[in-house]
Amino acid sequence: MDSQRKDVGILAMDIYFPSACVQQESLEVFDGASKGKYTIGLGQDCMAFCTELEDVISMSLTVTTSLLEKYHIDPKQIGRLEVGSETVIDKSKSIKTWLMKIFEECGNSDIEGVDSTNACYGGTAALLNCVNWVESSSWDGRYGLVICTDSAVYAEGPARPTGGAAAVAMLIGPHAPITFESKYRGTHMSHVYDFYKPILASEYPVVDGKLSQTCYLMALDLCYKRYRDKYEKFEGKPFSLSEADSFVFHSPYNKLVQKSFARLYFNDFLQNSSLVDKDARAKLEPFTNLIGDESYQNRDLEKASQQLSKKLYDAKVQSSTLIPKQVGNMYTASLYAALASVLHNKHGSLDGERIVMFSYGSGLASTMFSFKLHDGQHPFSLSNIASVLNVAGKLESRHEFLPEKFIETMQLMEHRYGAKDFVTSKDTSLLSPGTFYLTHVDSMYRRYYLKKAAAEANSILANGH
Repeated sequence: MDSQRKDVGILAMDIYFPSACVQQESLEVFDGASKGKYTIGLGQDCMAFCTELEDVISMSLTVTTSLLEKYHIDPKQIGRLEVGSETVIDKSKSIKTWLMKIFEECGNSDIEGVDSTNACYGGTAALLNCVNWVESSSWDGRYGLVICTDSAVYAEGPARPTGGAAAVAMLIGPHAPITFESKYRGTHMSHVYDFYKPILASEYPVVDGKLSQTCYLMALDLCYKRYRDKYEKFEGKPFSLSEADSFVFHSPYNKLVQKSFARLYFNDFLQNSSLVDKDARAKLEPFTNLIGDESYQNRDLEKASQQLSKKLYDAKVQSSTLIPKQVGNMYTASLYAALASVLHNKHGSLDGERIVMFSYGSGLASTMFSFKLHDGQHPFSLSNIASVLNVAGKLESRHEFLPEKFIETMQLMEHRYGAKDFVTSKDTSLLSPGTFYLTHVDSMYRRYYLKKAAAEANSILANGH
């Protein structure tokens, strides 16, 4: 069995995000914000959102069935199912239990795992659990399956443009094309109140934006140091940005991703100034004496490090930003949507490359880890994964809503949060065949879902809608 556990990692991936979206540029005008506040200031282009027909359960059902069908995986081959989410539908019943309907129908109820929750980190916790299971003596030879699902919504105000929604599914097993480098891992956990959801009657969070950004960058520094220490321990040489081909960050908004990579560049300079060129050394030298929070708040350092790292950012980070900029913050799914963006943009040239990942969840939990990529055999080849993800097709087939309609939808969802005894709209015209949707919630808060069939899509087209 030990030899069969070689190269454990991600065998297959799929992603789902709602077709409903709103342009950030339109939101700027509607909100009366200064031009470029959301598109340049936040670095975002578009934002996906759930209508009344969709939620984290429906998105999870959709992406799970899609992955199993597209990669021809027998549901009986799944032995562990972990869900990462911070979107609370029920305070006791895990999202994983809703997904069991897919497997029970095929006679498989022998599946370990439940949900992991800590802000945006839950998906990474679920992934680590599945990888550790396959690598352990508890593994029974079947696949693990990780679902990251969230709907990020905010109350009216400056944080609302940082919303988004998506679900990502990842099949975990040995001989994977996206291999987990288990020895290289740096983690930082701490108790802070930077973003949290104490109001159980609302899905909106309490956010300390300035503190959250500082916590994110501080966690990044500590995780990077610990990752480098592990790398040097096992490889016998120092780690720097040159040792990885791509860097993928949890992306609440793209501007923070830009700042994060610049921060790693500054860390390399502090570790060994010869890692940057002479001109960069001269420009960064004045910031070496900053202590504590000073370096996180210093705008001159932020500006200088971003400018100096721009060329490397374009080469090592830019390819990961497509989905996060187009869909928005997907909480637990955000980091893995960014990985999907890399596979979409670079799948033909990833063989042998290393991708470093940084996962952050407020409160806080964070880990830096890495994958080594090898082009596998069909259906688990990098090119087929990119084909199944179909990122371009999914982005192009979306339906753009005006800001007024988006706000109207947010108000309805706010009213429906935690409600019972209601029926949703019967209009599924914006949903693709194979998409699950919520039909009603009964008087005992029980939720009911249907899957849109191809025949349903044909009848809609025939009716001219």
